[in-house]
Amino acid sequence: MKSVFELIQLHDHEQVVFCNDRVTGLKAIIAIHNTTLGPALGGTRMWPYVSEAEALWDVLNLSRDMTYKAAAAGLKLGGGKSVIIGDPQTMKTPEYFRAFGRFLETLGGRYIASEDVGTTVEDLEYAHLETKHIAGTDPHRGGRGDPSPLTALGVFHGIEACLAHRFDDATFKGRRVAVQGAGKVGSHLVHRLIEAGAEVIVTDIDELKLQALHTSYGVRVCAPSEIYDQECDVFAPCAMSGALSDETIPRLKCAIVAGGSNVQIERREHADMLHARGILYAPDYVINAGGLINVGGEHFGWDVARIVHEVENIAPRLTDILTRASRANIPPLAVADEMVREVISK
Repeated sequence: MKSVFELIQLHDHEQVVFCNDRVTGLKAIIAIHNTTLGPALGGTRMWPYVSEAEALWDVLNLSRDMTYKAAAAGLKLGGGKSVIIGDPQTMKTPEYFRAFGRFLETLGGRYIASEDVGTTVEDLEYAHLETKHIAGTDPHRGGRGDPSPLTALGVFHGIEACLAHRFDDATFKGRRVAVQGAGKVGSHLVHRLIEAGAEVIVTDIDELKLQALHTSYGVRVCAPSEIYDQECDVFAPCAMSGALSDETIPRLKCAIVAGGSNVQIERREHADMLHARGILYAPDYVINAGGLINVGGEHFGWDVARIVHEVENIAPRLTDILTRASRANIPPLAVADEMVREVISK
């Protein structure tokens, strides 16, 4: 097993901070991957990780993804992420997040936190009492609020671009989309897909969320273990990281993978595996950049119209990547990675 420093050096992370607050029980890890383009910005994920090693793996991969996401979206921001080890259903208190805010403040603005899986705008408002380095704050206090709707908007337009590239037809009518995850991004995406005329299959580990979507939209639901086996045009991962692996990719029965979750593939080679199977893979950090654009826009002082315009630009940006990849007969991720490296090197 690699040491902590070997893991940090694997992708050239600049800084990793381990946070422990004895009074509240807070245990968190903040990873700053790269600040070449600007301060690192990324969400704060709260999850009952099986082990500290799993939490470290997650925060390192997610923070690197944020660097790529910001660069691909043309934002003057770096990549960072934070994870809190704990159950978001039982462990949250105002003091808990205020302690987290105090740790953020010690970084002096090198990392700006926003919400993510397991955290809410309200949670980060408590952290905001201790530090100004928070984005995605309450709209009533001048912030842009929950970034999930903008993430879903970008993914929706990104799927349109994928359909146009693969089938020469961007319409959703007659198309079947399997959505993995009915959380904040997944549920907003389902709403847009249904409105556009798509047939939707959805799964989640939370039965109540599934039932709510079924009641609201009449969507088909399936068990989490069955989502990879669904016949569909588009598989949309909108849950936790690492959905696409050696075990799950051979089970896919889709033409396109395009979704809202971060770090969808366990390893970079899995993009090659998808390409070899003839499955079009939209690089996750390109298609799901809407949330980052939203909170980044708050940081830069953009108005709502500017933010929505930048989110809608995800589609032509993705189309350019898919076209280049098709001409070279290489995975789209390889093209996107090269573009990002060029942006950062300049």
